[in-house]
Amino acid sequence: MEQLAEDLRSVAGGQIDSPEWIRATRQAWAGAPEQLRSTLAEFRRDSDTSGTLLIRGLPVADEHGIPDTPAVGGSVQRTASVPAAVLMLAAHGLGDPIAFQQEKSGALVQDVVPVPGQEDFQGNAGSTRLTFHVENAFHDHRPDYVMLLCLRADHDGSAELRTCSARQVLPDLSEATLHTLRGPHFVTAPPPSFGSGREGRPHAVLTGSPEDPVLRVDEAATKPLTRQAAAAMAELGDLFQNSHNAVRLLPGDLAIVDNRVTVHGRSAFRPRYDGRDRWLQRTFVAADLHRSRALRPGDGHVLAS
Repeated sequence: MEQLAEDLRSVAGGQIDSPEWIRATRQAWAGAPEQLRSTLAEFRRDSDTSGTLLIRGLPVADEHGIPDTPAVGGSVQRTASVPAAVLMLAAHGLGDPIAFQQEKSGALVQDVVPVPGQEDFQGNAGSTRLTFHVENAFHDHRPDYVMLLCLRADHDGSAELRTCSARQVLPDLSEATLHTLRGPHFVTAPPPSFGSGREGRPHAVLTGSPEDPVLRVDEAATKPLTRQAAAAMAELGDLFQNSHNAVRLLPGDLAIVDNRVTVHGRSAFRPRYDGRDRWLQRTFVAADLHRSRALRPGDGHVLAS
């Protein structure tokens, strides 16, 4: 993987978001280790009860090591580095990388780092507890997978990536709550970057197969429309809190979340803003790129709205 990543750094000037570089990465994925390719193929077919996959030991440093952790809002990776190339290679094992123009300026590889002054922000720039959510739950074309590659752990080694799937909590939900969660009794607001006044149509939290439903909820942004809906969300939230899995990511760890069935969040941690804070790089993946074709100008990888 390290050799593949190094080779890609010189392709198309190393411009991650260019069609030429993306095409080269897609083709290079065929040369990845067979065990990694087969593991991602199996996860794409069946993400198991937890809806998460953890891969350890991936390369995240070049000959110069890992640079200082960025400490500015909107930080992204536009030029290929070893970890960014590894992340994009693995994305092609699940589908196609995507981004949203209004989010992180449409970059395909985004930094998840604490930013001074945004400690309490419910998003990737914060360091307070990040509540459970489906990524971009407000959007009709939200990612199918969220990929998080750890370049640097937090100083105290205490930050936990927390995940919980609908499959884990479904057996413990009451029939009344299941009935409510399957109805259009909720609305989810987009983040400010996507514009105000776009709360969207009422939607259900659980859709699709009753035995294996799709999950659509964001504890910080989904609003119940009735008392019954509020009670159902509270019951669901309690189960997330009591049933979640937690992992403290180490450098070289790649966590993959099946965003269709699994929420994720993070425990609080204390940044020092000294260049050695926690640093993850993130990429979104669509299992079926064509579904969002109408929103992707030029058949690119960035959704315009």
